[in-house]
Amino acid sequence: MKWNKWIFAGMSALTLAACGTADTTESVEDSAATGVSSEAISETTATTDAAGSFTLYTSQPEQDIAQLVEGFNEVYPNIQVEVFRSGTEEVLSKIMAEKETGDILADALLVSDSFTFEGLAEEELLQAYESPEFAAIPAEYIDDENLYAGTKVIATGIAVNTDRVDASGITGYQSLTDAAYADQVMIPSPLYSGAASLNLSIMTQQDSLGWELYENLKANGLFVGQGNGTVRDALLNGQKGIGVLVDYMANRARIDGAPIVFIYPEEGALYVTEPIGIINGADNADMAEFFVDYILSEEGQTVTSEMGYTPVREGIAAPEGLKGVDEITPMAFDEAKVMETREADKERFAEIFGQ
Repeated sequence: MKWNKWIFAGMSALTLAACGTADTTESVEDSAATGVSSEAISETTATTDAAGSFTLYTSQPEQDIAQLVEGFNEVYPNIQVEVFRSGTEEVLSKIMAEKETGDILADALLVSDSFTFEGLAEEELLQAYESPEFAAIPAEYIDDENLYAGTKVIATGIAVNTDRVDASGITGYQSLTDAAYADQVMIPSPLYSGAASLNLSIMTQQDSLGWELYENLKANGLFVGQGNGTVRDALLNGQKGIGVLVDYMANRARIDGAPIVFIYPEEGALYVTEPIGIINGADNADMAEFFVDYILSEEGQTVTSEMGYTPVREGIAAPEGLKGVDEITPMAFDEAKVMETREADKERFAEIFGQ
């Protein structure tokens, strides 16, 4: 099984990250420098004259996609990016609704996980593009038919506000059912976050976790938020002491001085690769291709790392405080079963938690 089929979370979102902010549609234009060197820009003068616009649908946090687009516009100043962002599930709902009308407005899609892109591929909603940057990206992150490619690695784990909770007894997800943590645990909703949805389907496959984990968490006063951003905020403001959260959000909070520790669960890691792909028949596919090239380039992957994500490009180090993909032990799962049960799993979750 390819590494880009191993996933974790985020409402996001993953997110991935989907991150619990309001839906937005905005034009993001070139502005402040983002770490792209003048030398790098001069090397791309053959393509910087490209002019036009394209529309990107994404679940990436607002500030992050803005920073990424700023970096892109340092290299491609004449290409305007129109951005719609929300949680992965809502982004997908928008795409499918537009498909019904015969007019998908998105040209490119950047959301939480490869499973989402596999579903879109089955609907013939993606078109192939072989970026010249693929040469520096491990093959396991690239779809066999070049329909999409992972852009980063975002792991889900357990974040603890140590001012509220003693983290020493927390080793994994089963720890969170302990009575000592009653009413302290919060998770992102799989009904909003694509990454959280996949986490749900993977975790309920595990003999050591299963649906019993969720039943026990509910009995222990589990609170279900929206995206990963809502979990992070609850930890930072002290509403909750423990959150199932994506790594980069916890790490950023720690760097900013918050009393947050991030724990990679002993049951194994879940992560997503937040792939990017181009919508089949997109009006502005040629402009979107420049963005795919940029996000996978040395410059784009450096910006990705500077934002706090583990990059997929060879030779670009993970941010301080996070594990690289070669250091993470993934949680094993049956990919076909995840694809088969994902929607039913969300329905069962909704029934359990009354959502």
